[in-house]
Amino acid sequence: MCGSRLTAGERELCSACCCVLPRVDYRGGEHHGAIERLFWGQIPVERATSMFYYSGANVRRMIHCSKYDDRPKVGRALAQMFAEEHADTDFFDGVDAIVAMPLHWKKYWKRGYNQSDYIAEGLHRATGIPVLKGVVQRIRNNPTQTRLSHIERKENVENCFRVRHPERIEGRHILLVDDVMTTGATLLACATEMARVPNVRFSLFTLAYAHSPVDFLIEEKKPMEYEFHVRPSDFEDEP
Repeated sequence: MCGSRLTAGERELCSACCCVLPRVDYRGGEHHGAIERLFWGQIPVERATSMFYYSGANVRRMIHCSKYDDRPKVGRALAQMFAEEHADTDFFDGVDAIVAMPLHWKKYWKRGYNQSDYIAEGLHRATGIPVLKGVVQRIRNNPTQTRLSHIERKENVENCFRVRHPERIEGRHILLVDDVMTTGATLLACATEMARVPNVRFSLFTLAYAHSPVDFLIEEKKPMEYEFHVRPSDFEDEP
């Protein structure tokens, strides 16, 4: 992103840029972070996180390059880096397959690629987890989510997705990936449609999370809401 020449071993971004990008701290285990909590009670979610906060010019430029400037390999390199860095955490535990957020064919034709496909490929390269293609389709070319409110975002992605091959995801733990998460409306709409297939559960990953690090740290300062928070499903078996 800074324009410096890459050295041996660096992929798409230099080490200096990677070090200053604002990271989301995924800790796993019993630490159910704020991103994961966005989806509780709505879909069967196992884990959810992002690599960076969508704040600062560098992250915005990085996402823009991978999405619009014909540099999707940036997304692939970052996703591979995330998977390598988190190999000793539980984030990928039990994941059966990776599914990229589908792009409507009109946008695919105009852009020439789906940036989320490259993110999925990067995760696959580091973990060996297979990528499932063509199992879910975007059937409505909805307007961009930019500048929409939370409610408008949810309405904007309703009835946008259709599962094409339910037998390929039935009973499996799917890692659903995208480039940016704000309210989680798009991921939620896609996962909700996929969840119509029996016994599907999800983990979710995006390169960027569009909330500031300050907002996120405020959440973590409330121990009863963060350190000891439990999922509704934790109580389902109690009498």
